[in-house]
Order: sequence, then structure tokens, then C-alpha cells
Amino acid sequence: MPQSAFTPVSPAELEARLRLHRLPELGAARFKKLLEAFGSASKAISAPASAWRALGLPLACAEARRCADVRDGASHALAWLERPAQHLLMWDQPDYPALLAQISDAPPLLFVAGNREILEKPQLAMVGSRRASRPGMDTAAAFSRSLASAGFVITSGLALGIDAAAHQAALDVGGQTIGVLGTGLENFYPQRNRRLADAMIASGSTVLSEFPLDAGPTASNFPRRNRIISGLSLGVLVVEASVASGSLITARLAAEQGREVYAIPGSIHHPGAKGCHQLIRDGAVLVETIEHILEALRGWQQLPLSTGTPATAVPHPLLSLLHAAPLTSEALADASGWALPKVLVVLTELEMEGCAVCENGRWFARVS
Repeated sequence: MPQSAFTPVSPAELEARLRLHRLPELGAARFKKLLEAFGSASKAISAPASAWRALGLPLACAEARRCADVRDGASHALAWLERPAQHLLMWDQPDYPALLAQISDAPPLLFVAGNREILEKPQLAMVGSRRASRPGMDTAAAFSRSLASAGFVITSGLALGIDAAAHQAALDVGGQTIGVLGTGLENFYPQRNRRLADAMIASGSTVLSEFPLDAGPTASNFPRRNRIISGLSLGVLVVEASVASGSLITARLAAEQGREVYAIPGSIHHPGAKGCHQLIRDGAVLVETIEHILEALRGWQQLPLSTGTPATAVPHPLLSLLHAAPLTSEALADASGWALPKVLVVLTELEMEGCAVCENGRWFARVS
């Protein structure tokens, strides 16, 4: 959506959206359908039930919107948002992650705890088995350290096993990492990773969820959150997974969203390698070193990753735009005519070289 199309959300509209968000059987598509049909959440909330039924919405949605639990939940969310480093991002507002906004079923609301600015930075997702082998955990940690040190934000699902190893390794080298939950932020699961999530938030990283704050660990919500992990990222690296692993769902979603899929091979005798081998047979990039990922991105964007130029060279086109005015990554893509994933990769290199910096969701050129 172009920047000029954004309209600030009033307090009444915010409360109405939070109420809609809590309704049963109202997913992303139906949420957006209501806003498009009525023009706002406030008007949708007050519309007659017959108007909702005319849109093909379940009766349970229309009946629940005036329930005390729905109103109280929205009020609680408003109070939650008053606390430091706690945010709500909405799909039609300028601070919504630009890459995630491109997927067909982007969540209309995202609850974010921590540093929301890193959502605009180039991310690579790392996923794998919850019951990973020790070699698999070590491999995940090694790749996460290398990728975080190369300037990528590491995105995963804060599950046990590979996810936790990837998050922790990014923190260990001073990198940034994003955890996408399958529950509400106030009903954390698994509890064993609660301390890790707190450490992420405290160190300038982020934990987020599309679900209401008190949403519990419903089985269907975990595959659903996987589209956010892949949607936020330039690509997904599967470290260790069986053929029945949820990580293969994330990889499939990544491919459908036009993201790169990477897989680390293993022993033919190890069940945890079979999912990765299946992905490689299906066209995933076989990865043995971090260079294989960087090479794939380099080929994808048809540019060398290194963007540094001598003082006598022609200025980098993105830097020229940023010298004129600070811009979001999405605005840079529009102004340059480059695809957004390509812009995000190059911005990582510019940031590593000290030529650009991201502040409050906008990129600035550094003046040496």
C-alpha cells in the first residue's frame, strides 16, 4: 500500500479492531473483508447482524462481538500497549513489516514485545526439529552465529530444539533475533523458553504474535504462525527435520511466498535428516556453509553482495536516495524500482559497511 494511503487509527477505531480480533472464527481474510465492507472496524462492530450474515460470516462472530469477554479483552490489550516496548502493528499502517505485508494472508494485527525496528531489517528464518540431535543443535548454533554476525536478523518460532538454539546463538554474538509465537504473548508456550524470550526482549530483540494476548497453545495455531516466520524473512534454513516435521510446512509456505528455501543435509541413516533431504530433492538449496546461503542470495538479486565503492566511484543508488531523504525499506523499493527482498539484502551490506543505519523503521545514509 502506498504511503499516502495510510490513515492514522483513532483510539475508538483501535479499540474496535481489538474487539474484532478476539472474535471466534474470524481469521485474517474475514477481518479484512469486514474493514473493506464497512470502511472501519468501528462501523463493523455497530452494524446489524444481518449485514454480517450477508457477507457470509459465521453467526458466532456476529453474536460474540458484544460479549463482555470481547470488550474486556480489548480493554486489557489497550492497557498492555501503555507499557514500554509493547506495540501493536496493523496491516494498513506504515510501521507494519513491509515484506510480511506482501503475503496473501498477512495478519491484520501483530502484538510486538521488544524492539519493533528490527522487523524492517533483513531476516533469515531458521527452523527444525523440537527433538533435535546434539549435532543438529550445534549446527544450528554455528549457522546462527555466522548469519547474525553477517548482519542478518535470525527469525524462528521460539520452540524447543533448533529454534531455541538459533535464538540463543544469535544473542551470544550480540546479534538480533525475532521469536514468533503460536500463543498470545501473555500465555507463553513453551514455558521452558520463557527466560530466553525475556533475554531477547531485554537485549534489543523481539517476540511477537498475531494471537490475542491470552490465547493458549491450540495445536492449529502453530502451523498457522509458520507463515509469519517465512513471510518476515528473505529465506528459510531448515537445519534438521523429519518428513512429518512442522518445519517442512514453513519451507512449503516460504516457497509459495517466493522466498528462498535452504536445507542442511545429514546422514541417510538419521530420521532427522530425511525432511531436509526431501526438501533438497524438491529444489531447496543444499547448504553446507554460510557461503552457500550468501551465494544463493547473490544469484537471486543478480548483484554482488558487496556494495562498498571507492570515493571516486558513482554513489550507490540506494545511498543516493537516502542522502536526499530518510526512507523506509518499502519506500526505497518503490523509489529505486528494485524488488523489496533485493533492497533488504543490499541494506544489510550498507549497514555492515557503516554507510546506512535504520532508526524508527526508516533508513538514513551515514555521513562520513
